[in-house]
Amino acid sequence: MVARGTRAMQERQVLFLYVFLGVSWAGAEPLRYFVAEETETGTFLTNLANDLGLGLGELATRGSRIVSDQNIPFLLLNPLTGDLLLNEKLDREELCGPTEPCVLPFQLLLEKPFQIFRAELWVRDINDHSPVFLDREIPLKILESTTPGTAFLLERAQDSDVGANTLRNYTVSPNAYFHIKVHVSGEGTIYPELVLDQVLDREELPELSLTLMALDGGSPPRSGTALIRVEVLDINDNAPEFVQSLYKAQVPEDSPVGALVTSVSARDLDVGSNGEIVYAFFYATESILRTFEINSTSGNLHLKAELNYEAIQTYVLTIQAKDGGGLSGKCTVVVEVTDINDNPPELLMSSLTSPIAENSPETVVAVFRIRDRDSGINGKMVCSIQDDLPFVLKPSVENFYTLVTEKALDREWKTEYNITITVTDMGTPRLTTEHSITLLVSDVNDNAPAFTQASYTLLVRENNSPALHIGTISATDADAGTNAQVTYSLLPPHDPQLALASLVSINADNGQLFALRSLDYEALRAFEFGVRAADRGSPALSSQALVRVLVLDANDNAPFVLYPLQNGSAGVRRRLRHNGDPPLSASVTLHVLLVDGFSQPYLALPEAAPAQAQADSLTVYLVIALAAVSSLFLLCVLLFVGARLCRRARAASLGGCSVPEGPFPGHLLDVSGTGTLSHSYQYEVCLTGGSGTTKEFKFLKPIIPSFIPQNIRREVEENSSFENNLGF
Repeated sequence: MVARGTRAMQERQVLFLYVFLGVSWAGAEPLRYFVAEETETGTFLTNLANDLGLGLGELATRGSRIVSDQNIPFLLLNPLTGDLLLNEKLDREELCGPTEPCVLPFQLLLEKPFQIFRAELWVRDINDHSPVFLDREIPLKILESTTPGTAFLLERAQDSDVGANTLRNYTVSPNAYFHIKVHVSGEGTIYPELVLDQVLDREELPELSLTLMALDGGSPPRSGTALIRVEVLDINDNAPEFVQSLYKAQVPEDSPVGALVTSVSARDLDVGSNGEIVYAFFYATESILRTFEINSTSGNLHLKAELNYEAIQTYVLTIQAKDGGGLSGKCTVVVEVTDINDNPPELLMSSLTSPIAENSPETVVAVFRIRDRDSGINGKMVCSIQDDLPFVLKPSVENFYTLVTEKALDREWKTEYNITITVTDMGTPRLTTEHSITLLVSDVNDNAPAFTQASYTLLVRENNSPALHIGTISATDADAGTNAQVTYSLLPPHDPQLALASLVSINADNGQLFALRSLDYEALRAFEFGVRAADRGSPALSSQALVRVLVLDANDNAPFVLYPLQNGSAGVRRRLRHNGDPPLSASVTLHVLLVDGFSQPYLALPEAAPAQAQADSLTVYLVIALAAVSSLFLLCVLLFVGARLCRRARAASLGGCSVPEGPFPGHLLDVSGTGTLSHSYQYEVCLTGGSGTTKEFKFLKPIIPSFIPQNIRREVEENSSFENNLGF
């Protein structure tokens, strides 16, 4: 059933050497296997694994398959054993027609890694068809004046077999007037010729019947017969003759039905009915009769059906011109069908891999083959994809292509690709076929979670309740699925003295931070710690961020006067308040001395030496006496002017400061830098008008020396923005 020659064995040995050296078989001569047509299904042909030098089971692991242009599953491969079996009965005549040898090319495709091996299945002919005459009866009219030796071309029989099984000989039934001579044409086709052996006598024998037998070369030979009816005619000594014995015509395959192919012409020197010529097909196959028709009187040859270059490229017609006397002449018309670009390219997808993991190196996405049924320039093709894609097409043998990634893919940049493979032939007009595939990119954990901020600052009011939500941190991951699921955790603090685990906690799922206990501003004003965001990929990726927690002060401590010390024996007492909520207060004793002009004030502190105070008492009394005398002089003027000014001031602004009544020489109060203050400050003092015996005054605005820093100046101004009422 399967035969191999010595040469094929030598070629296979060379190919085994190539395989051993790691060279692909794709460019070597194909393997050849032979099978007779009509062989039973399941017949063992060969073991491809042994022929290719592959190990047991390697065909299965490498993803093997059989592909062919015929799209007919005539072969069956067992990838586990490597056996190649016949999948169906083959009819050589149906597959190849008259073509000899009948070769069915196929390819063994291995995907992992990609490799192609070419092979051919040669289908041998068996003698399963007998010769057949299209016309079971052949009429033949012969003039009685025909000289012996004249040959009459007869219709040939048809035999679908080829080679030794095709038509080989013709015989005729025994008779005294004719014998058969086999005529071989230039194409190797044999035709029977009936040769006249002796003169016919119409009066003696007006009609003769003979049996024509066609024999093939099979063993045993098959035969077919037809009946020849010879009618002896009265004399007509001129047969029609064609102007040309051979006519050639070229017809495009897209010519419409009814189009003129060519015209043949014959002439007859006889007159009358013997000179009237009728044209007809002499020998015509079914395809010729189905495709062409000839005008019997004009000899014009027309198309009867559409042509198809891909099916038949050349027609050989024999046209007979017969006159009224029965004589005939013959010519040959060769019609060549020219190809037009009427078949678009085809794309046959062999394998497609989707999805593909991102960051993968060069990866084969698809393996496919292209073909065009046209010929010449119309059958040449180019294959391309879009320019803006990270893929390349790599041509291989037998019009195979592989679609390969040009670089590593990034799913975060693009999750899928729509790839259009365009195949264009080079004919006119150019025909194009497009095949679209969608490639998905699967995720790889290549992105660590990213915090929305590099650091976070959280504000918490002291005395908070435990388990208070103080803020939320957030991180995102550009990956997908479990690779993008983020969990949060606290990092160990840099300061080993900081008990972070007792201060805050974090929700691992959403990043919410909670204060575990009440915070005290006076004990801990700020602290910081690190947090980690990790994904659930394998291996897991993470990132870190810094969190600063600032504790805000609450008004939970009353003011405390550092100086002067309070002993409960001071003459004046007045509570000091601050702007807290709720307000808290403390008390302090303030001694005020009013001096004349802008002289440097002096205030003896209660803690100073008593001797110094007694020594200066006489001076104080003298100053008071002089001030009292001066005040009496100025009192009248001040009262008059002050009354008018106070009226205007009261009308213009409520709560304004009135002109002081009495002998007050100045408006400056100096507080030396004692106690908690590091510098001396001066305050404007304004006595309230009409206070009577209460003797109250207000601190209006501090006069701050220019050398005081700006931040201290703001603090002093803010602390002095409220009124302080002091009483004696």
